[in-house]
Parts: sequence; C-alpha cells; structure tokens
Amino acid sequence: MNSKTHFRLVVLYVLVGALLLVLVGRLWSLQVLEGTHYQEIAAQNRTRDIVVPAIRGMILDNQGRPLVRNRSALVVSVDRTSLARQKDKGTGVLKRLAAVLGTSQDEILKRIRLCGPGIKRPCWPGSPYQPIPVDDRVDPKRALQIMERQEDFPGVTAQVQAVRDYPRPEGAGAAQTLGYLQPITQEELDKRKGLKVTGYSGVDLIGRAGLEAQYDGDLRGEPGFRKVLVDSQGRVTGTAAEKAPATGGNLVTSIDAGVQGAAEKALQAAIDGARKAGNKADAGAAVVMDVQTGRVVAMASYPTYDPAIWTGGISQDEYDGLLGKKKGEPLISRVTEGQFAPGSTFKISSVSAAVKDGYPLNGIYPCPGSYNVGSRAFTNFEGQGHGNMNLHQALVVSCDTIFYKFAYEEWLRDGAMKPRKSPSDPMVGMARSFGFGARTGIDLPSETPGRIPDRGWKRSYWNATKKADCKGAKEGYPGVAKTDPARAAYLKAIATENCTEGFVWRAGDAANFSVGQGDVLVTPLQLTRAYAAVANGGRLVTPRLGVAVMRADGSLVRRIPDPPEPRLPVDSKILKYIRSGLADVTKKGTAAGAFSGFDFKRVDVAGKTGTAEVFGKADTSWFASFGPAGKPRFAVVAMVAQGGTGASTAAPAVRAIWEAMYGTKDKKPLLRDGRLPSDLPKPPADGAAP
Repeated sequence: MNSKTHFRLVVLYVLVGALLLVLVGRLWSLQVLEGTHYQEIAAQNRTRDIVVPAIRGMILDNQGRPLVRNRSALVVSVDRTSLARQKDKGTGVLKRLAAVLGTSQDEILKRIRLCGPGIKRPCWPGSPYQPIPVDDRVDPKRALQIMERQEDFPGVTAQVQAVRDYPRPEGAGAAQTLGYLQPITQEELDKRKGLKVTGYSGVDLIGRAGLEAQYDGDLRGEPGFRKVLVDSQGRVTGTAAEKAPATGGNLVTSIDAGVQGAAEKALQAAIDGARKAGNKADAGAAVVMDVQTGRVVAMASYPTYDPAIWTGGISQDEYDGLLGKKKGEPLISRVTEGQFAPGSTFKISSVSAAVKDGYPLNGIYPCPGSYNVGSRAFTNFEGQGHGNMNLHQALVVSCDTIFYKFAYEEWLRDGAMKPRKSPSDPMVGMARSFGFGARTGIDLPSETPGRIPDRGWKRSYWNATKKADCKGAKEGYPGVAKTDPARAAYLKAIATENCTEGFVWRAGDAANFSVGQGDVLVTPLQLTRAYAAVANGGRLVTPRLGVAVMRADGSLVRRIPDPPEPRLPVDSKILKYIRSGLADVTKKGTAAGAFSGFDFKRVDVAGKTGTAEVFGKADTSWFASFGPAGKPRFAVVAMVAQGGTGASTAAPAVRAIWEAMYGTKDKKPLLRDGRLPSDLPKPPADGAAP
C-alpha cells in the first residue's frame, strides 16, 4: 500500500468515525435530553383531545316555564382541517357522507365553507378550526353507519348533542327578547382568551342578541374535556382522562308566558284589524311592566319570527328575510329599537313642564279648533274645538291647542327667533327628565335612545342636510313634479327655508314638540317607563328582565339587582292630578269607545290615546295605560305603525291585554288576584326536551 492510498484510508476512517460520533450524539440527545418531549408527541399520535361542551342553561319565565330549553339531537359534524390533510382534500369522504345523509355533496360543501364577503348562506360563520355541524336531525340508523365505519369517514363525527329548543309555552314567542345563538368566530376566540374552541363537538355557541347575549356568561357553563385513545385509523379504543363539563345556570326572567302570549295575540289582532280597515299597519309593539319594580312582564314585537330558524344553519333567503325591509326587518325589536313619534301620549310630560313653568294646575284654558303659532294655524284633531276647560279635561279630550299655546308662549319668552343666551326650554328639559331621548338601561344588548330635539340638535341636523336642501332649493324636484306638481312646489319651498334658516328653532318646532310630533321620537319601552313613573308616584324605574340565575338543582347562584331609581322633578300633587285625568280617558274621553263594556270593577284602567302624524305615511296608533288606577301595579302600552288612530287600533289591543291578565265574565284571569309570583320558581327537572 503506497502512502497516497494509506492517507485516503485514514481520511475515510476519520470521516466515518466522525459521522458515527454525530449519530451517537444525536441519538443520545433525542433519547436522553429530549426524550420526554418526544414521548409526549408520540402519545399525542395515539390520543385525541376532545373539549366537551357544557349544556347551556335554560331561560325560564317567572313561573319556571321554559322559554328556551335544550333538546337532544344526533349531530353530524365535519372537520375541515382533517379533510384538508387527505390526498383528495376530502372529496371521497364527502361523497360517501352525502349518500348516507340523503343529501348532495354540493349542499355539504356549502355548509362547511367559511362565511365572508360575497358568500351566501348557508356557510359557516364560526372558527375554521372547529368541526362544523352539517345535520342536526340525523336518523339514528344513518348516524350508526358513520360511527361503525369510521375508516370510511375520517374527519366526520356523529354525536348526541344538546341543541336549542323553543317550546312557546302559552303561545309566548318573544323571539327578539330571547335572542339567538351563533358559532363563535376565530376573531372572537383570539380576543376572548377565556373561551375555548370546542374541537370535536363543534357546538361552541355564544349569544348574539337578546337575553342569550346579555347573560351569555351565566348560561354557557364550563366546558369539560376528554382524552381518548385512537388506533391508526382514528377509531376510539378507550379513554385516557376526562373532566365532566359544568352545566350553565338557568336564567329566571320576569316574563310571564301567559301574559306574553296574550300580548302577542292582541298585537296581531290589532294589526289584522287595522289592515282590514285599509291601513298598512307594518310594525307594532306591546309592553307590560310592573310599575313598582320595573320588571318587564311581556314584550311583543311585530313582525316577528321563529328563533328555531337559527338551529342547524340558516339559508340565504331566510337570513335576508330577517334583515330585509321586504318582510319588515323582523330581527329588530320594535319595543327597544323602534323609534316613533308618540303623539298625544307625550302630554304627560308637557303638562308637567307647563305647570312647573308657572301655568296654574287648576287653571281654565281655551281649547279652540285652531291656534295661530306665529303666522301658521295649528289645529286640533279634525279641527274640533271644545271650549274652555282645565288640564284634567284637556287630557280627557286630548286638546292640542292648549299645549300649542303653552309651547308658543314659552318659545317667545326664550327670545323667539333670537333666543337669549340660556333659553329655558322647559318642555325639552322635562321630556329628558321623563327618560325620553336616552336609553332606559334595560338588560338587553341593543337599545336605541330615541330623540328629543332641541336647538343644538337642530343645528347639527342642518349641518348634515344643508347641502341636499340647498340643491333642492336651487334645482327643485323635477322627478316629483312629473306626477305631483303641488307636492314638488311644497318640497322646494321647504328646502329653500331649510337651506337658509334650517338651524333655527322655530315656533312650529316648539308647538309640535308639545304634542309629541315633529322630530320627537320615542321607543315603546321609554313610553311604558314614563307612564310607570306617573303611576308609581314619580320613581323612574329601570326596566329589567333578568331576576335570578339558578343551578339545575334549583339552588340560587345570584339574584340580579335593580339599578338605582331617579325621581321625576314633578310634585306628587301634579302626578296625582295627571292620574285622575288619565282615569277618565277610558270612561268618557278619547278611549271611551274602545273600552265600552269593559269591566272597570275588575281593574280600573287609566290611559291616553295617541295619534301621531308621519310625513309620507299613515298615522302611528298609540295607547299608553296603567292600572288599577287607584293603586297601580302594571303599565301596558301598545303601538301600531301606520295603524290609524290610537282609539281605533292600539286601545283595543291594550284592552285585550288587560282582560287577559284580570279576566272577564267568560274568561279566567292569567294573574291570580292581579299579582305576579313573589318567589323564585322551581326549574324543570330536565332542561332537555325529548
């Protein structure tokens, strides 16, 4: 062997030795230094972590009747992540699954695609990393095929799960009040570190509206987990560890299912009647509230919908129907989110403001058919005059011209077109004291504040609209002129005035304000709260739905406290005077016809009609009431948009609700002795429906 060959062999030996040393070192590192880490990874290859969702708590009425509960259902879910790892991206699995479920592969693909811009429903609005339910009403035989042949359905699960059920006790729907559930999104998971994706079960839902959203933390419970052993084909062979989930709490509400059902029935009957009379009647609301506590007994909104529509996915047509104007946007609660001019029901605030401003409570005032506010005549309903009267009678016959006079004189004292530095605006201030123009604070996630216009609002509105008004003043309205020249001329004149002086708080603004017209907007809940304050002696209670959270065994988790109650800046003798006037409205005033034959011995109802004019639409019908008049317990308010006069549409609906609560000669009362339960109910033994 020559020296050159020898050298090459030595280099080869050294290289081989070095490689062996590296190999031994790496093996030592893997087995000793990092052995524990790789043991865990290996274990994970034969185990699967399953987050077990908690059963969501029920929503109960004040007697323990479930308004929302759970039912057991066989749910088939698809894991997008698992499908993506397969060679054909899960195409074969979905074909087999579609055949078993009796549907099409295309339909399943639609259900598991992610929602986004331009994607029509059905689609998946939740996290892309959790299994997606594709069928929640699976026949047990079909589900068994999936479970027994797991090797043919990798990434597909079939499990018994609890899904939301809406039993409608006593006909109570309350869809907008109850709310609905939707899957949690990945963005929400990133923001809410305390909420876990449910993994295997794919049912991690959160409240999106109503009580489901407001009390989501109480209702959802605590999820558990299960670590299962699986074989090479993903079949479960055993359980390594598990922790049981904690069931969510049951929410006891102040809603009475019987009264809720009666309110919905009365509202629907009023709308049907208004339509037969030739009115459009496209929206409505009815509210029943305990005037002493603010507890809401019933909240009916029209149009409404079946909340079960969300269970198991929703189609694009169904989704558009909930949000679209074609069906009246039924997802919106007219009780808390609808804003309407209140008409003469607003006069409880105007009377209080006028007396506080110095007008004698027991004074005598003329009620002519019309009253000139500046150069414009403002008229009573149908131009009818009633002669001289006191404020009691002004409420009974709903005289507008007395209030126009008050408002115009106050406007003049404030400086008219050139207001003083700090105008008093007594009617605006009193309206705000009654809670108008601000959210009531009800325990629901969505509520609109209404609108109490004033000088500041008028200027802000002018700044926002003057460009369009000035364009209309200059160019007119040629499109309208083709069909209605008189209307086009009127619109141009209004635009001209608004363009140059639209920021000015005019005498007409003040006059309209005094009778709940013009730019004044309130919600039915705000008006109910205001009448409750008149009825209870001046306490502006905060509306409340939640009473308590209870465990499944009936033990108390917590009571939901009542917020502080501000007081009206109105003397008790003034409120007593107003109550006396409202008590005569139903007997010899504007609502006497609607309450003809009513049994006032059972319950003496006081109230006020309201007929609000709306530009370009039919009148809004209102009736606000409380009773018993001598010792009030409840306030009941109804509203029908484009429903006609308050006496013809809303008042009969309110009458029907009172008769349902207190009974009639031929009908048993829903409330025993006119009272609500004082004790917490015992929840049903099982929150799941069969």
